Amino acid sequence: RPGLALCAGCGGRIQDPFLLRVSPDLEWHVACLKCAECGQPLDETCTCFLRDGKAYCKRDYSSVGIKCAQCRAAFSSSDLVMRARDHVYHLECFRCAACGRQLLPGDQFCLRERDLLCRADHGPPPDGAAARGPRSP
Repeated sequence: RPGLALCAGCGGRIQDPFLLRVSPDLEWHVACLKCAECGQPLDETCTCFLRDGKAYCKRDYSSVGIKCAQCRAAFSSSDLVMRARDHVYHLECFRCAACGRQLLPGDQFCLRERDLLCRADHGPPPDGAAARGPRSP
C-alpha cells in the first residue's frame, strides 16, 4: 500500500500512487527498480531477476551467477557440474590440487579449504581423527 511500503532500492517510503513488487516482500519506487550492474530500468517491458536482494536484467543476472570454484568462470545452462560442500566446479575443473588427476563421480576425495585432494594425496584425516576410531572405507 502506498505510504506504508519502504523501497528496496533507496530505502525511502513509497508515497507514489504506483509501486513495483518483486517477489512477495520487496517493493520498489518505479524509478528505483534498475539493474544493479548496468542501471537499465526494470519494468513491465524488461524481465527482472533477483539475487541476494538485488535486481538484475537477464544478461547481468547470468554474468553474476555462481562461478566455478576453480577457474572462477560462469556456468552455461548446458554445463555439467560437480559439487563439494558449497563449492561448484566445471567437470573438467574438478581435479586433485596435488596431482592434477580429474576426479570422477564416485571417486573419494577430500576438500581442504578450497583445494580438492584425491584419496591418494589427502593422507590421514586432520587432527588425528584416525586415532579416535576406525577409518571408514
